[in-house]
Amino acid sequence: MKFFLDTANLAQIREACEMGVLDGVTTNPSLMAKENIRGEEACRRHYVEICNLVKGDVSAEVIATDFDGMVREGTELAALHPQIVVKLPCTAEGIRAVKYFAQRSVRTNCTLVFSVGQALLAAKAGATYVSPFVGRLDDISEDGIGLVAHIVRVYRTYGFRTQVLAASIRHTHHIIQCLDAGADVATCPLSAIKGLLKHPLTDSGLAQFLADHARVNG
Repeated sequence: MKFFLDTANLAQIREACEMGVLDGVTTNPSLMAKENIRGEEACRRHYVEICNLVKGDVSAEVIATDFDGMVREGTELAALHPQIVVKLPCTAEGIRAVKYFAQRSVRTNCTLVFSVGQALLAAKAGATYVSPFVGRLDDISEDGIGLVAHIVRVYRTYGFRTQVLAASIRHTHHIIQCLDAGADVATCPLSAIKGLLKHPLTDSGLAQFLADHARVNG
């Protein structure tokens, strides 16, 4: 399973790259605003900065909700850097835009997916990635991981090449559940990825090794 970092924070992206575990980045207008990046041109420069740090795909989201606007914005975003994947909402206009870009070999990430039906339409339209939102479904007492597993089963049964990119990952256990569900990608906060390192036996074992070394070496 690939790890994407869900952020616009360059320091966190650098840290994940240095750990050697980062395969790509997803971001959105909310994450850009969190980093105090304002204005269309500033956002686009920031996308290029992210691409220059990361070797893998970087999802850049359109703001428009109409087909023509999505095509215009998506075309401009895709032209910024070869690693850009155009991020489109799972609406009727968004699915139409996915098809438009697929016919032109422009990669897309169909986002805000909350049902297997939406994921099916995105795959049929030719999306490169589909992003089911795990945490947001959990928030309303639905089964976010169950949806990821359902989409994986459908795609494998019917031979769709669209990759399942589990989004809205809230914590480390979500990552493990996505592994079990067969997700192709999990996009996560850096804290959730680093949480995979934590285990009390690792901490106690290291403390014991250091204590033994100190006794042996005075």
